[in-house]
Amino acid sequence: LDTGIEYLKGVGPQRADTLKRDLGIFTCRDLLFHLPFRYIDRTKFHNVRDIHTEGEQYQVKGILRKLETMGEGRAKRLVGVLRDDTGSLELVWFQGIAWAEKTLAIGKEYVVFGRANQFNGRFNIAHPEIEEAAGADTPARTFDPVYPTTDKLTQKGLDAKGLRKLLRTLFESVRPTDLPETLPDYLIESYRLASRWKAMTGIHFPENQNDLDSATRRLKFEE
Repeated sequence: LDTGIEYLKGVGPQRADTLKRDLGIFTCRDLLFHLPFRYIDRTKFHNVRDIHTEGEQYQVKGILRKLETMGEGRAKRLVGVLRDDTGSLELVWFQGIAWAEKTLAIGKEYVVFGRANQFNGRFNIAHPEIEEAAGADTPARTFDPVYPTTDKLTQKGLDAKGLRKLLRTLFESVRPTDLPETLPDYLIESYRLASRWKAMTGIHFPENQNDLDSATRRLKFEE
């Protein structure tokens, strides 16, 4: 856990510099304790026609039907159109345009998550979290953690999805013995607290609401 963050698979020197500067993440331990601030329930989807509240967060599944660059200079943006059986939704990128153009493909089905904005009477989602519907990184998952990040990290592929991937890579090499207990056994037993290891795995990748509640309770108690 004390290994420099640049040595974690998928990071490298450039990403490491940004992680250090923007989030204060210097080691694998720092990344482990970079906790989610909310979770996306991946079992719930909205239809495009159900998007009617500005500022609300929505998850939509649909086919990407259009992707084009518009404007010039500071007004340059990438606009996509996602369509489901009920309507179409604009997706907008003002940054990370090259990444989106390289990664996204017209005609593929995607899962999109983000905050709805209204412009000229139509709703759009700017800088959405987006992934192929058939390319989920964990089968049948319920909760996806969302981590604090920055625009600079997002441009380097370390948005919420990218940080989730790094955490999964880290958990592949970390063992329970790397996280020794900080509480005495009698307290853990008396208050029926989760172990420190189970709390950390549960806070990052809960399989259900009980896992999340148990992890949160243990970490709050320890704090």
